[in-house]
Amino acid sequence: MIKILGDIMLFCYKILNNYGLAIILFTLISKIVLLPVSIWVQKNSIKMVKMQPDINKINIKYFGDKDSIADETSKLYKKEKYNALASLIPLFIQIVLLMGLVEVINHPLDYIVNVNSNETKQMITIMETNHPEVDKESSSKQLVIVEDIKDNKDYYNEIINEDKLKNIKDMKLSFLGMDLSWVAIQRKGIAWLIPLIAGLSALILCIGQNMMNVLQKEQTKSNQIGMLSLSVGLSLYLGVFVPAGVALYWTASNLLAIMQQWLLNVFINPKDYVDYEELESTSKELNDMINSTKIKRTKEEKKKEKEDYKKFFSIVNKHLVFYSESNGFYKYFKGIIEYILDNTNITIHYVTSDYKDNIFKLEKEYDNLKAYYIGDRKLITLMMKMDADVVVMTMPDLETFHIKRSYVRKDIEYIYLPHGMDSLNLTMRNHSMDHYDTVFVTGKYQREEAEKTNKVYKLKNRKIVDWGYSLLDEMINDYSKTKKKSKKEKTVLIAPSWQKDNIIDLCLDEMLEKLKGHDYKVIVRPHPQAVRHMKEKFDNLKEVYKNDTTVEIQTDFSSNDTVFNADLMITDWSGIAYEYAFTTKKPVLFINTPMKIMNEDYKKIKVEPFNIWCRSKIGSELETKSIKTIDKKVAKMLESSKEYNKKIDKVLNDSVYNIGESSEVGANYIIDAIQKKIKERKNK
Repeated sequence: MIKILGDIMLFCYKILNNYGLAIILFTLISKIVLLPVSIWVQKNSIKMVKMQPDINKINIKYFGDKDSIADETSKLYKKEKYNALASLIPLFIQIVLLMGLVEVINHPLDYIVNVNSNETKQMITIMETNHPEVDKESSSKQLVIVEDIKDNKDYYNEIINEDKLKNIKDMKLSFLGMDLSWVAIQRKGIAWLIPLIAGLSALILCIGQNMMNVLQKEQTKSNQIGMLSLSVGLSLYLGVFVPAGVALYWTASNLLAIMQQWLLNVFINPKDYVDYEELESTSKELNDMINSTKIKRTKEEKKKEKEDYKKFFSIVNKHLVFYSESNGFYKYFKGIIEYILDNTNITIHYVTSDYKDNIFKLEKEYDNLKAYYIGDRKLITLMMKMDADVVVMTMPDLETFHIKRSYVRKDIEYIYLPHGMDSLNLTMRNHSMDHYDTVFVTGKYQREEAEKTNKVYKLKNRKIVDWGYSLLDEMINDYSKTKKKSKKEKTVLIAPSWQKDNIIDLCLDEMLEKLKGHDYKVIVRPHPQAVRHMKEKFDNLKEVYKNDTTVEIQTDFSSNDTVFNADLMITDWSGIAYEYAFTTKKPVLFINTPMKIMNEDYKKIKVEPFNIWCRSKIGSELETKSIKTIDKKVAKMLESSKEYNKKIDKVLNDSVYNIGESSEVGANYIIDAIQKKIKERKNK
């Protein structure tokens, strides 16, 4: 291999009669010869980026499950015939060429002058005698001999003939004022420009590759910076410790690589193969998922999580587990949990991802209630190892998102408990409840949707339970006990949904401005998920309105007083509208922001969503472009409160199951399910 490189270098030197130009020509020839490899790598890189949306989808679907991600990615590579190691081929070839070229440049007597091996050995012996400062292990002894001969030292005259001596003396090792035999570490002054030039060429190459290389463009900034640092560092090292000729090759190779990449992009344009819109969309979804699990925690939180995780798995035969995303979600389970605690000896294991969840206070009141703090990341593993009879959650996307069904027990009954009375089909991602065994429904409209969904998507084994809505029952009960006082100041509750382009995003400032001066107490109460994922945003809102006595930004959801005391609710597409209207029989003003559609295929089941037709039944609608008239709209609706009371009561009784009894109905279903599991195990 080195002999071939030496022959090519000799060929280049004979044509140009200049060592520096010969190295540049050698570099150009190597790029041309290896062009087919570069084309292959370009196509392979495009294939990788083309697959990236699918890889992102795999990471989203199996988020946190490294083994499944690896397996599915490997299957995708095989399907697309992608070789992940192909990108290393140019680097390998570059290293081989570099090592070969170092050998050629360090041994000009062997490869350029063609001095035979015996003559070379004798010359080296003489050189070592006259240059005791040269390290005996040095690989550049032949370069010292060349310098001696060019300096007219006559040590070697009797060993080689005059023609060879003349060839050595005629060797033009100078290029741009520097001798290509120089090694910067052994010299001072201008020689130290060598590593600087090599490093600069690497910097230019990395910047160019980050802008033009189809694969490198998609790397994270940290990876790009890391690669840049490595490349520049290697180039500086080469420039310091190897002859200047090698540094010249490295510099020429870097600059020619930029030109080659530009030409490859012209003739094999990545934009002709890659769907960059889908790539951006899936990358954003994956990054959002990753960022949602990056919550800074204290040492105390980490310690408690570790202890609770160990405690959870120290208990065998866990019959019943509830999972809550945060403190605000207990209210959806409350009726069912307290019925089970008060009427059975079943131990409830309550897992929460909120360190400050009030469940830890309630735990002290019941012997058969065990609470555990498990953060989002650790939750992934806990769910995979789940060993219970029944698991109840309000969180959709079981199995299709990062939370999976248990790998340990395949017979667990997973129950989905709605945390709203609105359309499950419209406001949840498609297939988000397909992997639940049982879905509780709040009323006949949710049942109709669930039945049609089972039929359209052939979910033969998914059960539907006529439950009702325990939170609504509790709210109605609590509201009936409150003393209704006439008050001069009206309260308007603004409760935006958890979606893009909601009231806060589009029109909150203008809305508040119009409602001021009309003796309204305005309370802004965002969705719990919005507070959880965008805490900083709502802290800023509190800061903006902290001195305004007529406006309050409320992020504590533990009490229903705000809902009970409001005379009118303003929302967009939030499910809280139905809880408010059905509890108080007071109207809702719906702002027609862009509709909250989580499932683009919601029309497939051919059931008009409750969210759409119910708006005009329990209140009124207002377009965002008409926000300037909101004060008049609010005044008119408040005046018509008695008329709305009757209309809302009719919709309630027509839409919700088991009013006042849903907690008992839901709890009894769960109790029966656990008993069946126990009986099945005994019969085995």
